[in-house]
Amino acid sequence: MNFGGNGNATTIRCKYCSACLTVIPGERAIQCAQCNCVTRIRRGDRIPPARPPAHVPPAFQRARGKKRAVLIGITYAGMRRGCGELRGPINDVKCMRNLLCQRFGFPSECIIMLTDDQRDPFRLPTKENIRMAMHWLVQGCSYGDSLVFHFSGLGAQVADDDGDEADGYDEAICPLDAFQRGPILDDEINEAIVRPLVHGVRLHAVVDACYSATVLDLPYVCHMSRNGFWQWEDESPPSGAWKGTSGGHAVLISGYSEGKSNFAMMPDAYASVGAMTHSFIRALECEPRGVTYGRLLTSMRAIMKNRGGGHDLQGPIGAPIHTVANFSGVQVRDEILIDIVADSLSVCVCRLATN
Repeated sequence: MNFGGNGNATTIRCKYCSACLTVIPGERAIQCAQCNCVTRIRRGDRIPPARPPAHVPPAFQRARGKKRAVLIGITYAGMRRGCGELRGPINDVKCMRNLLCQRFGFPSECIIMLTDDQRDPFRLPTKENIRMAMHWLVQGCSYGDSLVFHFSGLGAQVADDDGDEADGYDEAICPLDAFQRGPILDDEINEAIVRPLVHGVRLHAVVDACYSATVLDLPYVCHMSRNGFWQWEDESPPSGAWKGTSGGHAVLISGYSEGKSNFAMMPDAYASVGAMTHSFIRALECEPRGVTYGRLLTSMRAIMKNRGGGHDLQGPIGAPIHTVANFSGVQVRDEILIDIVADSLSVCVCRLATN
């Protein structure tokens, strides 16, 4: 390892291709621009983060209604060596915004959109802007708040180093500047938008990226198996670390592929919409009177098996996409009672296996 002359950066070697990577203070992982793999920065090699700025940019001092959303879409235009840009993410964000505003009554001024076609530097989906947007989403949350977090882009896996992952890997989302700043790990996402949720607050996250099945680190996972049966799993950290809410409800609806590589599989650059986002929106549109989680996941699965009903879907090349839901919320014996996105939708009762 070599230290830069200014003391604010260090260089390490990519674990997979040995390329030289520059690491800046505070980061725990870095993505290689040569091979797209993610390398974990060893604890002893990390540089303490700089003191966060006291001033919050006006772009993140927006209206704070009871319904708020952060929508992120990244095409990575010109960012990935040897790979084309994704066409779907910006369309995904626009479609999600229309759904929230028109169907569920979210005020447009209470939605932050971060996409890489923006001219405003505070509306680009950089790591720092995503961090500030997540903080804005949950800051001061209170009973009755309905929050939505949506991400469409690339995901990644990186070896876990703190014993809180049963499979030995952290999941992550890749911001626009992942090659310079590294991905955002599930540990940070959980700390930022899950643990602050107090009683009566509901967060729904829809993540359209590879390796996103547990990217919020929620303690319970429900898989839809190939034969159509539910499969519940307790994903509580082996280390005993607390990853739940502070009394609120958190739900992640995401997809995952069966790829075994240690970096993000490359979605189809020519697809116009993301498979997860498209199937989520279509499933809700087909249920004008409300939908349970079970019916939602079943409908999404059917839409994806039907190749999106004629739409050009973005998803991992050569790998089937499976629907998965993650839950963290107030439990009543062996039940979780949660509703989805808006008060007008019906309640789903999900049975959990108990000892």
